[in-house]
Amino acid sequence: MATYNAFQLLKIAKEQVKYSYSPYSNFAVGAALLGKDGNIYTGCNVENAAYGACICAERTAVVKAVSRGCREFTAIAIVSGKGGITVPCGTCRQFLAEFSPDLTIILEDASGKPITHKLTELLPNSFKL
Repeated sequence: MATYNAFQLLKIAKEQVKYSYSPYSNFAVGAALLGKDGNIYTGCNVENAAYGACICAERTAVVKAVSRGCREFTAIAIVSGKGGITVPCGTCRQFLAEFSPDLTIILEDASGKPITHKLTELLPNSFKL
């Protein structure tokens, strides 16, 4: 099984930015989600004129993973085309917590260096049934 470091996951996430469909916000985002199965599931944000129909890069990656049978994740890298720190929105935080509450979130600072957080730091009291 391949192993990936933060720089590698950020690089893969950056590659996904080019696939973003973001004509309304002009805020392109890419994500690279590392499954416990060792596979990387990628995503980009996809906007829609009906804003409620938009989907973030993080959720795109999770949906791809789940649709391929992977439901546990170890890390996700998230970047925007504008550079600097791009944290997951509240909906994405809850969506990620559904599957992996102890997930490592990898962000990129303005100089391109990785910054890591645990999802539990960004969403300390996620909703659970």
